[in-house]
Amino acid sequence: MTTQTDIPPAETSGGRSWLREHSELGVCVMLLALGVLVLTDALTMDVDITQRGPVGPKTVPVVVGVGLLVIAALLAVDVLRGGRGHAETGEDVDLSEPADWRTVLLLTGVFLGAAVLIEPVGFPVAGALLFWGAAFALGSRRLDRDPLIAAVLSLATYAVFNNLLGVPLPGGPLMGVL
Repeated sequence: MTTQTDIPPAETSGGRSWLREHSELGVCVMLLALGVLVLTDALTMDVDITQRGPVGPKTVPVVVGVGLLVIAALLAVDVLRGGRGHAETGEDVDLSEPADWRTVLLLTGVFLGAAVLIEPVGFPVAGALLFWGAAFALGSRRLDRDPLIAAVLSLATYAVFNNLLGVPLPGGPLMGVL
């Protein structure tokens, strides 16, 4: 006769411990849902026949959606066969320290500010504020150098996307100048 103390702890909580041991299956479910969403959107996309070339606009989303489904299935098989994820062992990550919420909130504010400003002031100005604000939020305090580097990066990014790649970005008041 076995008593409650003779049963190993993993067997006493039943399904809860099995889920805890196979928690990576949550990632599989997320990848599966994302793959289904991408495929559903891609396959229901309304595409005019004149917009299609040899490879239509549905091709990349279908490939990405199928890739997500395949990765979800392979990961699920690995987890069910006993595969486990390993904890982060980054050299500069101290998991005992709390999150730096000030930096996270500053970066969030800078990103949202750039998103709001991109239409009225254009990408070159909003991008420069984004680059400078991100550098400031991450700890750089070089007020003599950072705004200049941010402006050069923003203008270079604008020129590459707008002129070389043909992806129009809002120029704002600088549209006639650039």
